[in-house]
Amino acid sequence: MSQRSYNGMATLYLIPTPIGNMDDITIRAINIINSVEVIFAEDTRVTSLLLKHLNIKKKLISSFNYNEQLNKEKLLEYLKGGFNVGLVSDRGTPIISDPGYELAKCAIENNYNVVGLPGPTALIPALITSGIRPLPFLFYGFLNNKSTKRKQELEILKSEKATLIFYEAPHRIIDTLDEMKNIFGNRNIAISREISKKFEEVYRGTLDTITCQLVDIKGEFVIVVEGNKQENTYNNLTITEHVNLYIREGKDSKEAIKIVAKERNLKKQDVYNEYHGIK
Repeated sequence: MSQRSYNGMATLYLIPTPIGNMDDITIRAINIINSVEVIFAEDTRVTSLLLKHLNIKKKLISSFNYNEQLNKEKLLEYLKGGFNVGLVSDRGTPIISDPGYELAKCAIENNYNVVGLPGPTALIPALITSGIRPLPFLFYGFLNNKSTKRKQELEILKSEKATLIFYEAPHRIIDTLDEMKNIFGNRNIAISREISKKFEEVYRGTLDTITCQLVDIKGEFVIVVEGNKQENTYNNLTITEHVNLYIREGKDSKEAIKIVAKERNLKKQDVYNEYHGIK
């Protein structure tokens, strides 16, 4: 079903909020916040501070990753009543490594308009100030917080030609960079922290040298890593030989098949069938 965003139908507005500098709020975002009946907020305390800054009073409903499912009926009650609804995360654009997806999907499935406003998000400033080729890029968000799974994700991304963008927390940043270095090899990298704030910093270098710059740093980080510049070395390999190549490196067959499927742009099931001789 097509959506005509401004046909007067009750609408869920996805409203970006400043990631640091309060001046980054757009006039349109302020107008929409003023006009909606209620705002679903990742953290009502954080949103209350924003509303106080804007001198706006609005009903807030707590909505985060673990209660989004429960909030669907509340959302639909407002939309069925003909009320427009706002949705915000703590900072930045909702749904981009933040809550909001389940409520947006619910509104769409029930044929209500979902309108996303342009506005602050950390990945774009980090990309355009990185000094690394901007296009194409792949935004991955947060890697897994467990080292074993994080390494598996990086193995799958190792052959990706596009510039890679990640979010990372301060207590994992060094471990993540060490794993990237071991898996990706020595690539160009830029790390941004405290984007749009007074103490914003951008660190640029290579995976071999970047960690020596990161001494007692705090805040949230955006990592921009150069894509794989090497020519494919598997063109002369069969799928079975390609899978066995990764098995010899210590990976199990399931993980090896997943990596091969990614590198060859094939379905995992097709690689599995070929490797196991299934017709």
